[in-house]
Amino acid sequence: MPELSIIITVLNEEQNIKPLFDSIKNKLVGINYEIIIVDDGSTDESKKQILEHSNERIHLVELRKNYGQSNAMTAGIDHSKGNYIALLDGDLQNDPADIPPMLALLKEEDWDMVAGNRKNRKDGFFLRKLPSKIANALIRKMTGVYIKDYGCTLKIFKREIAQELGLYGELHRFIPVLAKLQGARITQIDVNHFPRRFGKSKYGITRTFKVLSDLMLMVFMRLYLQKPMHLFGTIGFLSFGIGVLINIYLLVLKLSGQDIWNRPLLMLGVILFLGGIQFITIGILAEINMRTYFESQQKKTYLVRKFYSGSKEIRN
Repeated sequence: MPELSIIITVLNEEQNIKPLFDSIKNKLVGINYEIIIVDDGSTDESKKQILEHSNERIHLVELRKNYGQSNAMTAGIDHSKGNYIALLDGDLQNDPADIPPMLALLKEEDWDMVAGNRKNRKDGFFLRKLPSKIANALIRKMTGVYIKDYGCTLKIFKREIAQELGLYGELHRFIPVLAKLQGARITQIDVNHFPRRFGKSKYGITRTFKVLSDLMLMVFMRLYLQKPMHLFGTIGFLSFGIGVLINIYLLVLKLSGQDIWNRPLLMLGVILFLGGIQFITIGILAEINMRTYFESQQKKTYLVRKFYSGSKEIRN
């Protein structure tokens, strides 16, 4: 049974496969590891290169089509066997030499996740670094999870954390937030970063909009996942209350003989009144769905880190 599973997702990285395998082999001496490499619908010779340079440590998961990095990571985690999981880019920009100290830190100080921080990032400033800095600051502010570099793929975590991440859509950018939702203890360490040697980057400036959309979901999950009524109910009652006050004010004007039908305030009052009722209803339905989710699958609304009997730790 391997101690460490290294998950690598690739999409059209044929020139990087052999150098990547060689780098891992040379820099992970003394570690019992396996490589789970996920071909996420490559249309070049990536699969051929993987099979040609594979050995007993390397396992290929070939997906039927391009599902995206998050789903590919999930496939890799599902097929892994190690007690610890490492995520590594397939473009040679991450350095496998950073894995041993990260793994040692994870085990020695009992962290649940160690995230990499690209200290000297080798990417273009305006198209990659600047949007990344803005996004990182925004994510830290809105989620309360203070990781310097959300865009760095290189991370190591305990298996139980990896298995419960719930990577859907393109949520791989928010792995620290997803781990924090499980109560994970997270630290970070500076890691190397190299310029891309072969192939083309799969990211562009357009991903900024996807990040913002996913960020809204993360804020909701972080703050209101188990108590959605606190969000929708608060907005609903506020909207409902303002609508009622506006309508009472207009009713008083109407009773005093003034014409209110040509006032935009009337439309605003009706919209806020009805919108408030809708938000409150959504909150109630969301609460029912959340209870159904936990109770139908016999899931707990809490996670236990460790259990002790007397002074002895007992693992579940």
